[in-house]
Amino acid sequence: MSDREDQLVGEFPFTPIQERAQQKRKALVESGHALFILKGYDQTTAKEIAANAGVATGTFYRYFSDKRQLLMSLLEDQIDALLPPEPNWATSDPESLLALLLETHDNRLKELGLQRVLPELLHKDSELADVLATARRNIHSKILTGLIKAREKDLTWKDLDLDTITWSMMLIAENVPNKEAHSGKQADYHEVAKVICRMIFPPEVMKKLKEDKNGK
Repeated sequence: MSDREDQLVGEFPFTPIQERAQQKRKALVESGHALFILKGYDQTTAKEIAANAGVATGTFYRYFSDKRQLLMSLLEDQIDALLPPEPNWATSDPESLLALLLETHDNRLKELGLQRVLPELLHKDSELADVLATARRNIHSKILTGLIKAREKDLTWKDLDLDTITWSMMLIAENVPNKEAHSGKQADYHEVAKVICRMIFPPEVMKKLKEDKNGK
């Protein structure tokens, strides 16, 4: 967890040591996770989290200052999981690798579930918005660096701005989980990867990479 994320969570009122107390705190965390996903952040109260965990409301405040602190404790170390994956363009089959990365990322988001809560918070929680913006800039920089290295090997289009390609790729990748809601169809990760790779690689490069993979 970074220093910035640590500031988001803040200092807990009490850190349990005994197993029974740890179990109560774990129950509250699991209850909050479930209710945030089910009802959303604004519609979930500390009282409901405590009741769903089978403890008194006072017990909630023994472990957490408020529901925001509980949510931030769920998000700690998970910020990067909310962002698009960083591909390795040096592979002999970038399309298949990217499809696998997108599918893994989507499954991780579904398991975490908390990305549904973020839109409620970002417009009113400037600290969280800053942390996510910094994380996005970091992954943008990493993806762009990889594309620059690919261009140095004459793999990418020469007339396209790599920063714009990086931004476009991130927009597509971030919205893959929303495709079903928008079009009624589940995302085909290989088709999405194909679109992204066509933005990056000329046809002759993709052909050569696939031939190299097949040993031709």
